[in-house]
Amino acid sequence: MKLTPDAYARIASAIANAETRTSGEIFCVLARRVSSYRDVSLAWAAAAALILPLALIPLGFEPAWIPGVADGWQAAHLAAADTMVGHALAAYAVVQAVIFLVVYLITRLAGVLRLITPRSVRRARVRKAALQQFLAHGLHVTKARTGVLIFAALADHQVEVIADEGIHARVDHSTWADVVDAMTDRLKRDDPAGGFEAAVELCGSVLAAHFPPGPANPNETQNKLVVI
Repeated sequence: MKLTPDAYARIASAIANAETRTSGEIFCVLARRVSSYRDVSLAWAAAAALILPLALIPLGFEPAWIPGVADGWQAAHLAAADTMVGHALAAYAVVQAVIFLVVYLITRLAGVLRLITPRSVRRARVRKAALQQFLAHGLHVTKARTGVLIFAALADHQVEVIADEGIHARVDHSTWADVVDAMTDRLKRDDPAGGFEAAVELCGSVLAAHFPPGPANPNETQNKLVVI
């Protein structure tokens, strides 16, 4: 998803217009992805490699099933027992390695990875990334602690709105649900610029009701969209 210069300008203009009605500060960040979730893929691959080969045991799994591991001949005397066990363990390890690799590669597909990653994990990582951006752009050091971050994570299909403590003291947290819904609705229609415009407008209305502009009303953060 590529934003045009016009889209950046529209979002910047929306922020500037919203901030004329309030002393609060609004900042927008669009993240293409917040995590590789490689650990999730590794966990699924490891679990599959441990569990799926067990299904072969009731089927009479033998080392000869794996080409090159055993020659297909079996010795009947006891001296060959150690060799047979070694072949069996080697064959089982090969099966595990193949399953691990196949499952890992499948789970690296974007659509599959999103399905197998618990929603709580995605939400927590998006929240962490949003908090990092909130701090990185100085929204926590505005004069009246009235900074708001609108954060959208494309690959994760998640939207976060973070408001500083000055806002939390006067605005109920559930108020931001409408902002998230507006942003999410436009993202589903592949219109991130429109989503940010709608979200900024709603944020501006909330802030204007509780934090009207002062005589000076300085602009403490940049009016722009940051893409990471």
